[in-house]
Amino acid sequence: MSDVEQHPLQPFLPQGTRLLMLGSFPPSRRRWCMDFFYPNFINDMWRIFGLVFFGDKERFVDRERSVFLREDIIRFLEKKGVGLYDTACAVRRTKNTASDKDLEIVTPTDLDALLRRIPTCVAVVTTGQKATDVFTSHFGMRPPKVGTSAEFTFDGRLMRLYRMPSSSRAYPMKVERKAEYYEKMFVETGLKD
Repeated sequence: MSDVEQHPLQPFLPQGTRLLMLGSFPPSRRRWCMDFFYPNFINDMWRIFGLVFFGDKERFVDRERSVFLREDIIRFLEKKGVGLYDTACAVRRTKNTASDKDLEIVTPTDLDALLRRIPTCVAVVTTGQKATDVFTSHFGMRPPKVGTSAEFTFDGRLMRLYRMPSSSRAYPMKVERKAEYYEKMFVETGLKD
């Protein structure tokens, strides 16, 4: 059994965060092309953002160097009020892969503390099955189907949980189709006209 791995990043919670996106846990460092969330170059999250907001899946991609444009991504997220973190702070990789099914959560994220840090947040997005399961289990709610949402209450705040398709290439859906789901959610949350 592998050793316990601590989360390598701090939560990204820009001032005025309206939407919190939660994945499960980053891949191992050897798969990173940048020091930020969704760092694996074959992950489609930043291509989805490019498609939804700019009509260009390469908007946040430096194809020549096979990296994402980290500073552009951060500026954009700060402008839109999108926060990022994961539902696990410490994990064991049971098979030394980046796959959710091979992650054993040792320390779940303190979701209450995280949400209290962002009082302007109105919606949470889970970007995979494990993240959805951890979140819905914590809040005692039924998981919404992929592409849908459900209301929940936290500290007297009525909020909405969106369950989006995973941005991993292992999830069997074209990036353009994934972007359609994300676009609907961004429109509903007021982040996109």
